[in-house]
Amino acid sequence: MKLLQVENIEKYYGNKKFFTKALDKVSFSVDSGEFVGIMGASGSGKTTLLNCVSTIDNVTAGHIYIDDEDITTFKSKKLAKFRREQLGFIFQDYNLLDTLTGYENIALALTIMKFPAKEIDNKIMTVAKKLEITDILSKYPYQMSGGQKQRVASARAMITEPKLVLADEPTGALDSKSSRVLLESFEKLNSEDDATILMVTHDAFAASYSKRVLFLKDGKIFTELIRGKDSRKEFFKRIIDVVTLLGGDNNDVI
Repeated sequence: MKLLQVENIEKYYGNKKFFTKALDKVSFSVDSGEFVGIMGASGSGKTTLLNCVSTIDNVTAGHIYIDDEDITTFKSKKLAKFRREQLGFIFQDYNLLDTLTGYENIALALTIMKFPAKEIDNKIMTVAKKLEITDILSKYPYQMSGGQKQRVASARAMITEPKLVLADEPTGALDSKSSRVLLESFEKLNSEDDATILMVTHDAFAASYSKRVLFLKDGKIFTELIRGKDSRKEFFKRIIDVVTLLGGDNNDVI
């Protein structure tokens, strides 16, 4: 079942004389329960695309449907409610509140949604176990490693059971070991809980954990790869082949 449908979206920046076309008639769909990666060199439009899907930015033209609702027509109040209840966000810089513990950072998302207090603890412990962070819930962000902070941020994004989780370079600030642990937890949440994840990354290793990768070039979809029955290692090699074909600097995508 299609959860996300992007139809001919365009995004321009600037004025009539001097403008940049960041997205040029981009169309694709994501099924419920899919884990999709978006790759491209710097300036390809991948972050702009994620910002439009996440409603952080408005499209210049085209439509974006989530569960058959055209989110490009939502007004500010409806947008805020939609963002809060239907979307989960994972950022490169974690965006945790320093004065709250890991537990409190995760609980905040449920408190804002007026979730019954007696059910909050059970939900937090369930997601914390899956992300292997039960032992750091009482710690503050300054007491955590980068990988631990990102897993707490991921728990906060997943705890409300959003229809769509949007991850923007989630491994960008992590070392290779922390990246692997985080990506394996994404894979687990996707396969066990049917979490639908759309992840922007410049990292071919990160992208190889997804089931499908869309490649952007100059604001357009250049091609896509479907993992199918490939192992993660085999999929990684295919991703590198496309990166080479795109003519990108490997340092920019690995």
